[in-house]
Amino acid sequence: MTVHIVEVTAASLRFADAVPGVAPADGFVWIYLERADFAAHADALQQAAQRLGGSALLDVHLADLVSESHPSDYDATSVYDIVVFRRLASLAEAQQSGTPAGAGRARDAFARIDSRPVGFAIFDRLLISVHPPGCHSARGFIQRFLADAQLSAGAASARNRTPQSPADLVLRMVNTLVDGYLDLRKDLTAALEQVQQDLLAPHPRPAAWNDVIHARRRLHLLEDLCEEQHDALQEWLDTLRELPLASYADDAALAQGRRDQLVARARDVIEHIDRVLHHARRLEQAADTAVQIHFGAQGQRTNDIMRTLTAVTAIFLPLNLFTGFFGMNFEHLPLIHSTGGMWVALGLLVLVAAGILVWFWRRRYITRSRR
Repeated sequence: MTVHIVEVTAASLRFADAVPGVAPADGFVWIYLERADFAAHADALQQAAQRLGGSALLDVHLADLVSESHPSDYDATSVYDIVVFRRLASLAEAQQSGTPAGAGRARDAFARIDSRPVGFAIFDRLLISVHPPGCHSARGFIQRFLADAQLSAGAASARNRTPQSPADLVLRMVNTLVDGYLDLRKDLTAALEQVQQDLLAPHPRPAAWNDVIHARRRLHLLEDLCEEQHDALQEWLDTLRELPLASYADDAALAQGRRDQLVARARDVIEHIDRVLHHARRLEQAADTAVQIHFGAQGQRTNDIMRTLTAVTAIFLPLNLFTGFFGMNFEHLPLIHSTGGMWVALGLLVLVAAGILVWFWRRRYITRSRR
């Protein structure tokens, strides 16, 4: 993938072969490329930022855009804003990075809790976005915006849905990335239920414990990702609210409308992130509950075993005392020389054992197992 240049106006959207000398009067220029191509085009991007945005990117922000491990973050200068937002990795990307995947579609949901950073440099009339390899978010937006532009051109009453500013485009794209997290919730719930069933089975398989630990670790990672995303978007929202109206448009009414639209869209994205965050916390609590139930079940099973062993020991203890008494080396003992003494002793042993067993049963020290 090479550098793609898109000119976005209020009524059209078209690709350009080169970065224009000036931005459209009623629109902006969007430059998007993959992270692997950033170094080769860094000088050209800096020139475009200087010419169309009014300032070159700082070295620290260049490092943020090309970093593979940068968390979701927001930073700003007096000329441009920097937003880094981590999107979900595809299953193929997760497996390539070494994240273990489970068996089945539901188990693969935990493997997808891996992320790739998407970086945005947001000027007034210029947007530079840096995407990980194979990221289809930019292409998807291009196709959808082209369809909306054609719809608006064909029907006078149709509302034009093309972005009105670089910030508007970034918020729409981030909203789509967050929707990927929302769509993952169902698979995560199914995967966790499967892990819980395996762990709480009467005879759990050996890997069940490792699966639940892996699930808890991945859910904790998802919670951290959402918290970083929430903080970054909240900082940007605060900046959008604090900017003067003149920075949005010359007309006061138009500027107020654009700011309200951006603020509303940013709040909507934050609300979606909160939903994912709350769901991740609920699933993490469910995983912790499954672990506690597992330990409780193991403790109950141990108690049942110890109670059974104790009852058996208590039943045979009088019998051992009885046989020990008659096993003493004295010449004169009751029933020693009697032909029926063995049967009398055997009967007494059976009666004592049966009596203790009935007494234990009535006191519910011994109960019938229920499956």
